[in-house]
Amino acid sequence: MSVAAKYRLASLYVGDLQADVTEDLLFKKFNTVGPVLSIRICRDQATHRSLGYAYVNFLHLADAQKALDTMNFDLINGKSIRLMWSQRDDYLRKSGIGNIFIKNLDKSIDNKALYEHFSTFGKILSSKVMSDDQGSKGYAFVHFQNQHAAERAIEEMNGALLKNCKVFVSRFKTRQDREAELRNQPSEFTNVYIKNFGVDMDDKRLQEVFSKYGTTLSVKVMTDSSGKSKGFGFVSFDSHEAAKKAVDEMNGKDINGQLIFVGRAQKKIERQIELRQMFEQLRQERIRRSLGVKLYIKNLDDTVDDEKLRKEFSSFGSISRVKVMQEEGQSKGFGLVCFSSPEEASKAMAEMNGRILGSKPLNIALSQKHEERRAFFTSHYLQ
Repeated sequence: MSVAAKYRLASLYVGDLQADVTEDLLFKKFNTVGPVLSIRICRDQATHRSLGYAYVNFLHLADAQKALDTMNFDLINGKSIRLMWSQRDDYLRKSGIGNIFIKNLDKSIDNKALYEHFSTFGKILSSKVMSDDQGSKGYAFVHFQNQHAAERAIEEMNGALLKNCKVFVSRFKTRQDREAELRNQPSEFTNVYIKNFGVDMDDKRLQEVFSKYGTTLSVKVMTDSSGKSKGFGFVSFDSHEAAKKAVDEMNGKDINGQLIFVGRAQKKIERQIELRQMFEQLRQERIRRSLGVKLYIKNLDDTVDDEKLRKEFSSFGSISRVKVMQEEGQSKGFGLVCFSSPEEASKAMAEMNGRILGSKPLNIALSQKHEERRAFFTSHYLQ
């Protein structure tokens, strides 16, 4: 084993650091365990602010293990840190092997409590309760060293009570896995999303409106901190038939003088997929509209200026811009003509390419940005 590989084995990841933690502070803490070779706090390249994690490289593997065993979840500047082995194997991190997902956690369960509950099933490479400024988000991830430990944790902990909350534990799924599952799911649904009903609606009224379509399991009007309706809510039915009937009959109906929207309630990932597809369609449409609108005119005679170039091309359609490129008052022999539509530009290119203007034949091509050229060649040559 090389010296570099040996030292990599004695490297720890230190997470959840306060922004004001320094390398010197970390050195003083970890050097009490054993000789530390180096410490690096990862920082933003532009602002040099801490990203909240660091790497500590020990001289001896046994010292790194001791630090992991005795210092995990210690407080530094008032915040509990997370320690784990520095995992440089991308495949192991991204494969999902040994990875589990836990949700519906009680807000009081922190990283330390999570580790203590799940470490009984096997060696943990990493674990984290997801949180924000308000505290725990109620879900977490645990990465075990092997798949067997993960399966044991799922089998024994799924549906178990933790701090009076029934937790859901399952195999971790990548976003690609979740999106594939959604695409393959049947179109049946029981949850309905309603919006645009104004501020006068409450749970009771919403239930009265929708209960005629079937048995409702839950009805919720979303409110702000003062209890005022946000204008949207959800109704959960006990059958797909009831939910579909509610959507078919209530979508576009007038309530309180407003036309409401009623549709299938989407999961967050479904909305994300839909938005990505919509933005991609808009991007492609912008590229499509721009293809052929701008013409690049080469081999211009020195006597051709903006006015003359516009005059020659104006018969083909509406021109938004004409420019002969110059340097120190002299034509550089090429220019641009911008039409308002691809059809006009195509007609101009077909009829003017090769035509003599002044004393030279014109050479005309599409003027495109790099992204537009790539999209053009992809659509025309890679099909």
